[in-house]
Amino acid sequence: MGDRKKIPLPSSRFELIIVCVNTSHPGNLGAISRTMLNYGFDKLRLVNPECSPDDIEARNRAKHAGVILDKVEIFDDFTNATEDCSLIVGTSGKREVGSKTSFRHFCFPWELSKRFNEHTGRIALVFGGEGTGLSTDDLRKCDFLTTLPTWEGYPIANLSHSINSFLYQLHSDRVRIQQGNDSGLPEIVPLERKLSPELRDKFIQAVNEFSQSVPGNQERKDSIMNSLTRMVMMSSPTNDEVTRLIGGLIDATTSLQYSVDDDNWKKNRRRRVE
Repeated sequence: MGDRKKIPLPSSRFELIIVCVNTSHPGNLGAISRTMLNYGFDKLRLVNPECSPDDIEARNRAKHAGVILDKVEIFDDFTNATEDCSLIVGTSGKREVGSKTSFRHFCFPWELSKRFNEHTGRIALVFGGEGTGLSTDDLRKCDFLTTLPTWEGYPIANLSHSINSFLYQLHSDRVRIQQGNDSGLPEIVPLERKLSPELRDKFIQAVNEFSQSVPGNQERKDSIMNSLTRMVMMSSPTNDEVTRLIGGLIDATTSLQYSVDDDNWKKNRRRRVE
């Protein structure tokens, strides 16, 4: 289920490189690999890692994303890891307080996504180690900084969770723009909930026929018709959903019409949920 490895990675205007500095926990390394492949990114670089990509815990946490660990690049210096990138963006949860910020000018992930989509080069999105984050020296080497909209009472997120949040934003924007037009983004989940006018008319007809077949006076029939129509249409159903409902309504209407002259059915029919 969900294993579609023959599907290519989604395309982007930019090439994203995830750079992790001083990563110490192999479990985090595996989780990072998994979340990267979940969102269609596969380029990971490690700077002075304190754990091995071949650690069994990293491999177990990566699950089917071991390919990320197989081709991870390892560097001993921040500058070497990012020297081929045309944009270097640092991440941090340590934010300056007040209106006059001199160093930690941040943008949130949704603005970051917009900036990235205006860029056509190789971009490094850099994360610091667990418990320490990026050093001030490393932050100074970045072109600008980004942060998650975490609560100020506890702003520092787990490393793999942080990467997941950023990649979710980048990929979700990519889906909204490219789904159905990119071989790596097949239109499996519809972005728009459309209902054709023809199906709408058939649905209204099916609801009307069902309501008129329900026992009771005309006021009750009209009430059922109005309530059922409003409830379904307010949910913005798709063509497929309405087609299934129409089929069910036709079956229910046929059953009601069949039992109109059945005195035993009239006498014993349930009038409430039991």
